[in-house]
Amino acid sequence: MILALVLVLTLSACGGKGSSSAGTAESGEVYAEDGYGEGRIGDVMHSYFMDFTVNSAYTTSDYHGHTAPEGKQVLVVEMTVKNTDKASLPMYGNDFQAQWSASEETDEFAWPITEGEDGVLDPVAEEQFPSDYELSVNESRTGTLVYDVPAGEKDFSISHMELFDDDSEGDVFFVFFTAEAK
Repeated sequence: MILALVLVLTLSACGGKGSSSAGTAESGEVYAEDGYGEGRIGDVMHSYFMDFTVNSAYTTSDYHGHTAPEGKQVLVVEMTVKNTDKASLPMYGNDFQAQWSASEETDEFAWPITEGEDGVLDPVAEEQFPSDYELSVNESRTGTLVYDVPAGEKDFSISHMELFDDDSEGDVFFVFFTAEAK
């Protein structure tokens, strides 16, 4: 799964070149160790540019008028993102990718629905993160990311890979969870 993520993730939040602090802090706080950080719902993931927490997740057939395509369901992930960098932080819809177990019939990842094949799409709900926005220094924002994922899947991860201005890659973070159907 990690190899697939490295091949698929192409864009992430931008900033200066550096590396996340290695190791772990108190329970519920995750720092990357050897380039990899793994957490669960409620854990604070500490990347080079930001802290982020997946607060909750569920699946549904419809989210504020967005209906899942045939053979799919909608995954709704509420998360909090906080800029911990020294400058404003541009954020993009493809900073966070949803993943699940792969099968021969489906892909193994999805971008938020605001990342359309033909470009950027508008959010369908006020609480949904837009395709791109900016976080001021120390600013925190809570919202939802919405994905179309295969019907029947319930175990997911949300991943984030650090990408620097010089296109070098940093640490990779995964938050694993089971999404209940609503």
